[in-house]
Amino acid sequence: MSKHSPISFTPLGGGREIGANSYLIRTDAQQFVLDCGTHPKKDGVESLPDLSLLERAPDAVIISHAHVDHCGAVPYLVQQFPGTSVYATSATMGVMDRMLHNSVSVMRILARERNIEGYPLYSHEDVDFALRRTHAIELDQEFALHEYAESTACFRHAGHVLGSASVLLRLPGHTVFYTGDICVSDQELMTGLRPATDLGPVDTLVIESTYGANMHADAIGYEEQTERFCAAVTRVLARGGVALVPAFALGRTQEMLNVVARLQDAGELPDVPVYASGLGRAVYEVYHRFEDFLHPEAELQPLSRFSRVGDVWQNRVVQGLLKEPCIIVATSGMMIENTPSAMIAEEIVQREEHGIFFVGYLDPDTLGHKVLHSEPGAKLMFGPGRPAVRRVLTDIGHFNFSAHAPRSALHELIQHINPKNVVFVHGDPEAIDWLHEATGNGFRKFSPVAGETITLEA
Repeated sequence: MSKHSPISFTPLGGGREIGANSYLIRTDAQQFVLDCGTHPKKDGVESLPDLSLLERAPDAVIISHAHVDHCGAVPYLVQQFPGTSVYATSATMGVMDRMLHNSVSVMRILARERNIEGYPLYSHEDVDFALRRTHAIELDQEFALHEYAESTACFRHAGHVLGSASVLLRLPGHTVFYTGDICVSDQELMTGLRPATDLGPVDTLVIESTYGANMHADAIGYEEQTERFCAAVTRVLARGGVALVPAFALGRTQEMLNVVARLQDAGELPDVPVYASGLGRAVYEVYHRFEDFLHPEAELQPLSRFSRVGDVWQNRVVQGLLKEPCIIVATSGMMIENTPSAMIAEEIVQREEHGIFFVGYLDPDTLGHKVLHSEPGAKLMFGPGRPAVRRVLTDIGHFNFSAHAPRSALHELIQHINPKNVVFVHGDPEAIDWLHEATGNGFRKFSPVAGETITLEA
């Protein structure tokens, strides 16, 4: 193999979109898969990456973090290729255990209630088998990929959620840096990514583009958002209402619970009950197991401080929650239909004393986005087959606590790494096109769609 060697790159999913993120890298003799997620807006086999593009078992599957759009299809892939080796950080493995078993339970419910063909895509036993095929690797530890000693990988801190990592791949004649999802600013619990100075020359940078189209995220500070959020929640509680905070089960739930606890301890938020929903609580337990991955100054509150939301599919449970002022942090963050945040919101929007405050990324096609951008008096549906309800609530807001880097930081990272090739992934077309244009002429730039193969020269 020559000193400088080309590789091929194919998005199996996540090319010019967010969801089913999975990327195939091939050399002359090897092939590796970076992430293997499901698509949150699709059901059944349609939610999977296009694994038919794998002509044989990958030599390794490397998982950047445990959000299901990055790891939700791992059991399915391992089911197809039982000899495959999977690699992730130890914390990501701990979270994957909770997230993937929860996915099986959700798929079983959807199969029963909505008769979705092909669900569940895999079983609890498949999850256990996939985790047995997964090797826990610590950050900054270089490791060989399968039997190919000349090909190595190394996980680098990404700052996104517990266990999240970027991936440095050293292949024969070609070095690849895959960012995964990254956050450059410090959060309540996580230290942000700091641009590495020891990567050496990078031939190809594969970079997330989530906020490429969001010009406002560049100017938003974490503490400013915290102050605005505190004022909004206080306003709701003062009038006897309930503040609902839809949040991703991994990352945003743990962050917001600790933000609320800190504000209450400082006397800035009223000392009212704080509730957390099921999967977010399960992942919180993993945060406790891997506190060494958190910001050194983070003070992770005991889970016992936060009450259980309960079975919100029973209306009496929701009505019980709304009897007194409280704060509810509930999944899902984008208020997908039939999730705890949606079931609670269905009641909340019909009364004027409450508030709903989104605290992360909202896909334009999701219920959460529709609720945020609806007008008072609008009719809203919170689950398939459920009757539409009229929005009376006026206090609905959005706060940018996102764990994704703003586009200015993505641009700076590209300039800092200074690769020969830049491949934009994990972003809507508008976001990717902005970054593609803004990065100037010093790089070979690509933004392949799912299923498209490109050749990257070193």
